[in-house]
Amino acid sequence: MAIRIAPRSRYKRVLLKLSGEFLQDKKTCACIDPEAVDHVARRIAAAAAMKVQVAIVIGGGNIIRGGAASNRVMSRVTADHMGMLATTINAMALKDGLGRIGVEARVQSAVSMDKFAELVNAERAIRHLQNGRVVIYAGGTGNPFFTTDSAAALRASEIDADALLKATKVDGIYSSDPLKNPDAVRYSRLTYSQALSKQLKVMDASAFALCMEAGIPIVVFDFFRRGNIENVLRGRSVGTVVS
Repeated sequence: MAIRIAPRSRYKRVLLKLSGEFLQDKKTCACIDPEAVDHVARRIAAAAAMKVQVAIVIGGGNIIRGGAASNRVMSRVTADHMGMLATTINAMALKDGLGRIGVEARVQSAVSMDKFAELVNAERAIRHLQNGRVVIYAGGTGNPFFTTDSAAALRASEIDADALLKATKVDGIYSSDPLKNPDAVRYSRLTYSQALSKQLKVMDASAFALCMEAGIPIVVFDFFRRGNIENVLRGRSVGTVVS
């Protein structure tokens, strides 16, 4: 019987940006749903099985959104610090989920909390990746006023990633929200400059600018469609490519 060999990835190392909301229970609105964690972990495991080095930046929106939480009572700095803690909770949950299916992972945090995570260190992260471990980044950039999109672009640059994969619930970048506007136009390819000039909201401007400076392509794709992450890694036409 002939042995089928899966097509290899076109990328050696990627940074996967995940929303914290992916871990949420949609029915009960519980912050973390074990089944959702397991589903996300299995999608990541599928990528790791292709011998791709996978680093992850995860948001904290299922627990608290720093910018949205700030108001006259709570300062933006305090709210953003709370958001950094939320990303750490999510990173720990994801690490546990990966461990349960046999994928070794490490959490690195931009904020010192040595009982829960290593401090962010690019050289150590690269060693983990080279040894087959998934690296999960928590704590954003470690500074208020910066989103986890910016953190994803920063970490991708630090580890010299071949691509930044932005996981979403839709199949790419649209001219406006396709869930609200049925006439929204989907883009298959964009330049960094086009993404910035069109003020597309899929990522913030600083994230686009960082990737443009480092020459890291961004792939925006539907994370939940079966087989999509594998197809993205094989270089197939899935989602929107910004380069």
